Amino acid sequence: MVERLKQLIKTSSTALVTLEILENEPFSIIVRDAAIQRFEYTSDLIWKTVRVYLESEGILCQSPKGCYRKAFKVGIISEEETILALAMVDDRNLTSHAYREEIAAEIFQKIKGYTRLMRNIIDRVRELTESME
Repeated sequence: MVERLKQLIKTSSTALVTLEILENEPFSIIVRDAAIQRFEYTSDLIWKTVRVYLESEGILCQSPKGCYRKAFKVGIISEEETILALAMVDDRNLTSHAYREEIAAEIFQKIKGYTRLMRNIIDRVRELTESME
């Protein structure tokens, strides 16, 4: 399980870097849409990494929100981060179910904060995983 977790951490980190790169790009519709797509797959990888880490600790969860709530209970993320993570899941779901210009614009404005949150989460999971060895 530790090797699987390490691979997920690596994949999640790589995806996150692709999202972070866009923070320095000047705004355009193409940059916005690329950021939203990268946000979608990166947020999916992050919660799945959290799920596998929790499983390695004997804690089962099946959904992004459930995993973030359990991550809070075991001290991986703070209450404030949990609230933001739950909002992030809602926004991620909005991006994938129906494309609307106003939703895209609204979510794009939040991505920078979500990116910081995901960086914090993946860095903590990496540290916890390294301490397992």
